[in-house]
Amino acid sequence: MKRPFIFVLVLSILMVTISVFNSLIFYDSSGVTSSKKNELKTKNYESVDEDSPKINVYNVDENKTEEMDMEEYLYGVVSSEMPSTFDEEALKAQAISARTYVVYKIENNLNSGHEDAAVCTNSAHCQAYTSYDNLVKIKGKSWIKSDYEKVKKAVDETRGQILTYNDKAILPLYFSTSSGKTENSKDVFSTQYPYLVSVDSPYEEDSPKYVTTYSIDKKKFIKYLKNSYPSIKLSIDKLENQVKIINRTEGGCVKTIQIGNIKLSGIDIRKIFELNSANFTIRNNNNNIEFTVKGYGHGVGMSQWGAQGMAKEGYKYDDILFHYFKGTDIKDMY
Repeated sequence: MKRPFIFVLVLSILMVTISVFNSLIFYDSSGVTSSKKNELKTKNYESVDEDSPKINVYNVDENKTEEMDMEEYLYGVVSSEMPSTFDEEALKAQAISARTYVVYKIENNLNSGHEDAAVCTNSAHCQAYTSYDNLVKIKGKSWIKSDYEKVKKAVDETRGQILTYNDKAILPLYFSTSSGKTENSKDVFSTQYPYLVSVDSPYEEDSPKYVTTYSIDKKKFIKYLKNSYPSIKLSIDKLENQVKIINRTEGGCVKTIQIGNIKLSGIDIRKIFELNSANFTIRNNNNNIEFTVKGYGHGVGMSQWGAQGMAKEGYKYDDILFHYFKGTDIKDMY
């Protein structure tokens, strides 16, 4: 009778051990979940072999529309939107995001401001872009031989790949640095996309703009606010009690703040004082108002420094993209 008992005991211990082992593989301490972190190879997404399409790009600086090969256009975008010193996996995630953005604009006929072009070179409107000739002038020939080749490799190795949700190109928003968590799109842009939801972004500390401070004289603080909101009522002597953060978004940004007799959003304050993000705290410091700001950018979608941190931790580009854009797939277009 003892042998069956020993067998059951050993089997139970083995099952518990396997369960614990699996949990260690699928969940890391950062809160980023992935079964692929330690794999040597990323899944092969290449399934189509066609010529890359030509797209029309409106060059803002030269005030003209140019026809470009999609992939060559992306060389100039990735070189401009993400530091070339970043890991190749982060650059690949950026390349797919940039490519997806163009396809999204085309599929949804979003060409306002440049009606005869899919995208423009104004980073505030579409995506930043720098031509090869200008990259040579700005960064030099040594950069072209090293870093430009690195960028090209990242683009080439993800050729034709885009992010989709329900088989349609997503709006792949990205930004520089989060505060440790990204934002729901509805909290920033009033529209909720199912794939643009708040997620943890734990690898941000290396960003030079992870935490910044901004100090302003109290008189100027009041002046700037009154310039935007003439009806606001504030007193220098009572500022400490007249400025109060009421609530925050899931991602940590200021959602509502009471300033004197009116309520504003954190985005409003960010615009008025040109802060790096809407995730901030405020304190009185003698004659000044001091902001401590976390992150840089709107906070929705992929954090570029977060992507770099994930890449340094061993995550592949698809891990990075699926983490920041929930429920998406990668599709090969050509």
